[in-house]
Amino acid sequence: MSTNLHSFIHLLFIGIIALFPVINPFGSAFMVSPYLLRLTQEEKRAAVRKITMYAFFICTVSLFAGHWILELFGLSVPVVQLAGGIMICKIGWEFLSSDKRDEEKGEKADEANKLSSYVYVQDRLFYPITFPVTTGAGTISVLFTLSAHSARANLTEYLVNTGAILLAIVFMCILIYIFYFNTKTIINYLGSKGEEIINRISAFLIFCVGLQIAITGITSLLKG
Repeated sequence: MSTNLHSFIHLLFIGIIALFPVINPFGSAFMVSPYLLRLTQEEKRAAVRKITMYAFFICTVSLFAGHWILELFGLSVPVVQLAGGIMICKIGWEFLSSDKRDEEKGEKADEANKLSSYVYVQDRLFYPITFPVTTGAGTISVLFTLSAHSARANLTEYLVNTGAILLAIVFMCILIYIFYFNTKTIINYLGSKGEEIINRISAFLIFCVGLQIAITGITSLLKG
């Protein structure tokens, strides 16, 4: 029993350490902040709750059935990385270009209200907010690795290790909820220009993250 407990704790820490940089709940919160900043508290709570639920669903499916889903469609992880990176780049570019048009046309407030209206956001809670921005190809790749690491001949060991990974997923989902729901509070500490600064930095970071993921996918395809 002590061996199983040690394995559980060990894999739990491995899961948290491996998932934290690819999900990056703190950084992702700022990336999706343009969608959530102008929602009411109740609207934001409902939106963040759905994002957290979707993230848990994606992680759990990736853990238990990810390999079979990719094999069913004849896909590889690098292809998912490339496609996801392109889509994230597209999101970042739309934010950057909309900012430029707003400055030229003087319609920033109207565009921001449209962007952050709950009806608009509700249709985007799964894509692109949850996937691929919050839990993308990097998360899937890590969970593939962790699931392979937890696969053992002994049923007890498999259940213990899988339980540890699931607990790591739950922990990351809790962080997602906390950071996403409190992003506006964090931004308020930055002053009156905080929202504008974060929106611009977030748009640029979204584009860069997408580019990095796409390049990783291309590199893996070339090596393969």
